[in-house]
Amino acid sequence: MTDTTSLFSPLSFAGHELGNRAVLAPMTRTSAQDNGQVHHDMVDYYRDFARGQFSLLITEGLYTDEAFSQGYANQPGLANQTQQVSWRCVVDAVHQQEGRIIAQLMHAGAQTQHNRFKDEVVAPSECRASGEMLSFYGGSGLFPLAREISEQEIHEAIAGFATSARLAKEAGFDGIELHGANGYLIHQFISNRFNQRDDAWGGDALARLAFPLAVIRSVREAVGEDFPIGMRLSQGTVTEPGLQWQGGPDAARQRLAYLMESGLDFLHLTSGDAQAPAFPEAEDEADRQLSLTALAAQVREAQHANVTLIANGGTDSQEKADAVLAQADLVAVGRSALANHDWPKRLKRGTPLTSFDFAMLSPLATLANEEDWRIANDKPANCEGRC
Repeated sequence: MTDTTSLFSPLSFAGHELGNRAVLAPMTRTSAQDNGQVHHDMVDYYRDFARGQFSLLITEGLYTDEAFSQGYANQPGLANQTQQVSWRCVVDAVHQQEGRIIAQLMHAGAQTQHNRFKDEVVAPSECRASGEMLSFYGGSGLFPLAREISEQEIHEAIAGFATSARLAKEAGFDGIELHGANGYLIHQFISNRFNQRDDAWGGDALARLAFPLAVIRSVREAVGEDFPIGMRLSQGTVTEPGLQWQGGPDAARQRLAYLMESGLDFLHLTSGDAQAPAFPEAEDEADRQLSLTALAAQVREAQHANVTLIANGGTDSQEKADAVLAQADLVAVGRSALANHDWPKRLKRGTPLTSFDFAMLSPLATLANEEDWRIANDKPANCEGRC
């Protein structure tokens, strides 16, 4: 990190010069075509955030193969060349606004709500994701019971991440993020909640890193040494936000150290509140105060690791962003960005922010419903001097 860590200070990130520290967080929008190709509305959607002066954009989760990875109806994919070609117009639109864009690669695993390729769901071990499927993503009822993924299917899933990463690079993306958070497949392998395997893919807290580390190696081989690779991490899942990593802060430090040594260029830590303690019941009083991002910052300093840290969670003002930037290099904004596609521009100008309203995602979290909400409430996404 540089000495100046305010939201509007520049940063060199994985070979790119960013004008500020504001990142668009990945947000599921279920607005692609049925075949996983980009819908034309998505071009305007991502362009708008770059025009609003987010220096770095991370896409919604893109499914990585034509087998088990798709998680939602109308989820965009990056599993074949046709889908890759459809993303080029998005990448070009963001670059024309001098923004940078990273493709988030995702395998849904046990949290699958819809998959047009398969009628069954796989996970590290036989399990069912907690709670009910999310209605605003098109689901209803209990999550399906996932069967244990086979050895061959594990290798096919790893190959899917690598293929998608290569396609992302060829499409002109500026990097890729592996979705290891929020209860999707990579996170499931990390978590003892989903992974009770007794083979090479299971075991204790560190042994359960075998799958994400294999994905990282395969992706790195596919894209080369100079293409940015990162991973998003969380403790909680979509339906279990209070879930914690097994082993407390010491095991978390070891896990983060292994990942920093794996060749990642960045780690993206997400929670409901980026500043909230990650292990409030830890034995050590100092550990009880530390957020997941602060833990990662400790590990990075101890290892002298050259890994950029992105923090996400509840950052809806410049004051909160600057506080988060005391530990992180970049701050990712989700809901407040959805309400204000020009969030950085508004803060810089001192323009009031539009408050996030969950009705923007009702009845579905689609771009069309967001636009309907804006029209009904006379709330433009990007002021462009109008407010």
